Amino acid sequence: MCLSFFKKNPEHYLLKYLLTQSPHLQLKHKTMSQHISCLIYDMDGLLLDTEGIYTEVTQQIVGEYGKVFDWSVKEKIIGRRAIQAAEIIVESLGLPITPQDYLDTRKDVLLEKFQNTTALPGAKAITTHFYKQGIPQALATSSSSPMFDAKFKKHKKWFSQFAQIVRGDDPELEEGKPAPDIFLLAAKRMGVSPSECLVFEDAPSGTEAALAAGMPVVVVPNPNMDHSRYKDASQIISSLKDFDPEYWGLPGFTEAI
Repeated sequence: MCLSFFKKNPEHYLLKYLLTQSPHLQLKHKTMSQHISCLIYDMDGLLLDTEGIYTEVTQQIVGEYGKVFDWSVKEKIIGRRAIQAAEIIVESLGLPITPQDYLDTRKDVLLEKFQNTTALPGAKAITTHFYKQGIPQALATSSSSPMFDAKFKKHKKWFSQFAQIVRGDDPELEEGKPAPDIFLLAAKRMGVSPSECLVFEDAPSGTEAALAAGMPVVVVPNPNMDHSRYKDASQIISSLKDFDPEYWGLPGFTEAI
């Protein structure tokens, strides 16, 4: 390539150099051209710190059969409906029980522990900011109604910011994540086109579901998750506190969250 091209396009070579030095570097334009009019959030592992509880209780159950619930199994079930997750756990670990037996065993313990869930960093601040800005928000969680209600008790005021909440056992929901159904249903009830919805997720299955619904998705992955599982995500950030609304054409934060 000639010298004149370099002089006119120095950013071309800078970009090439940066990618060579850091192949995992995420480069982005100053702003996205896509119009966003609605925000849809996953709940567990994104807004609420519940994944540790799931892990603890699951290990207690599988430990009785001499099994270990490690990350190789956990990464397969994050974001999925309870019955889907149970099937994967039982099959992956070769447990001598049915998926329903597993769910029945953990139910009461989880219901008790979920009453004391805490918000993850930036979660309350980001939803409160957009609530005050009048941006419609929805929750799309794979949690069943009993599990959701246990988590909801402590956060009723906060969750009142969501105009719609779609749960994993919603009667209109045909398939769980990674199928797009839950996000499409949320958009339908919000009266918004799927393409105008921005999804926040932490799970590969949820990311796949959002993309299948035709929605851009911002991923906040568990630190242990391989980022290659999110190769088609619109954006990956390490925390909700790192989200930049103005990049998506949304009202910016007036103070740090």
